[in-house]
Amino acid sequence: MPRLEIALFDVAQTEAWQPELAELLHACVHDGASIHFVQPFPIEQASAFWRDKTLPGVAGGRRALLVAFLDGELAGSVQLDCDTPPNQPHRAEVCKLMVHPHHRRRGVARALMAELEAQARMRGRDLLTLDTASGDKAEPLYRSLGYQAAGVIPGYALDGRGEKRQATVLMYKPL
Repeated sequence: MPRLEIALFDVAQTEAWQPELAELLHACVHDGASIHFVQPFPIEQASAFWRDKTLPGVAGGRRALLVAFLDGELAGSVQLDCDTPPNQPHRAEVCKLMVHPHHRRRGVARALMAELEAQARMRGRDLLTLDTASGDKAEPLYRSLGYQAAGVIPGYALDGRGEKRQATVLMYKPL
């Protein structure tokens, strides 16, 4: 049985693992993941995401980066964004859940989400929100984890190829 471990990355770990994190993001986008990027998507753009978007949030304590390792190999990640307005100190957003295409269907996403919820509770957050492409393979996963749809916004974002607009489901889960 594969050994699955979840780690909460600090700034040094995020910097040290940036090449592998970039490869994870790159592979997921090229496999069709609906995580806010469109193709063509060069590896340099994936690296820039971790350096310019994720790292400052981790450094400032506003973002928790959870990384999954399967038998020692980086298999997935998810982020908990706690950078909410003053009237929402109880809420956080689930961002960029991704599992490398080679490691899917092994419980990685569920393990990441379980730890994300534990991290949210430790930070005093009792309401999680997220958005996902309507009909995407992630939607049933979120529903099975207890997330409820708040609504659907038609034409919210371009698909992964940048060819057409797709609807997005806004979801939430009270903890």
